Amino acid sequence: MPTLAERAASRMSPVEVPNTGGSFLDDPAAAIREALMAEHDRWAGTPYRFGGTNMSGIDCSALVQNIFSDAFQVELPRTTGSQLHMGEPITRDQLSPGDLVFFKPPGNRHVGIYVGQGRFLHASSSRGVMISKLDNSYWRRYYWQARRPLEPTHLSMRQFAYSPAQFGG
Repeated sequence: MPTLAERAASRMSPVEVPNTGGSFLDDPAAAIREALMAEHDRWAGTPYRFGGTNMSGIDCSALVQNIFSDAFQVELPRTTGSQLHMGEPITRDQLSPGDLVFFKPPGNRHVGIYVGQGRFLHASSSRGVMISKLDNSYWRRYYWQARRPLEPTHLSMRQFAYSPAQFGG
């Protein structure tokens, strides 16, 4: 099965459906997870910087905004407070890759993207961009809510609705 990068390199138009054997339609969560892990590889180790929006330093909501824009061509608001209102609220046991997870430590709010298997991608204020476990004692204590910005099938299909210019075309 071709990788996400190989599928992107084919430079199909936004209306074409990729020839992936239907895997992204059969298992949208796997396609979303693959895209999120590729984004993790790209951003991993980027330091946290409050108000930061790029690889020299980024905060949690800007990371979420950038990943949704780059991987799925979905424009999310810039701040955690605004991202709290995106999509539909879901329960923790309904989490699927691509869902937003929110935390409320004392005096603060934090957002990340659920990648599956009990883990989420985020910009940690102490360790930069990383993947953490939801049931880590700190994150479990401050877990607040989750939201689904788009249904998984729609989100996985958005991976392929890009401009060829994004890939050197």
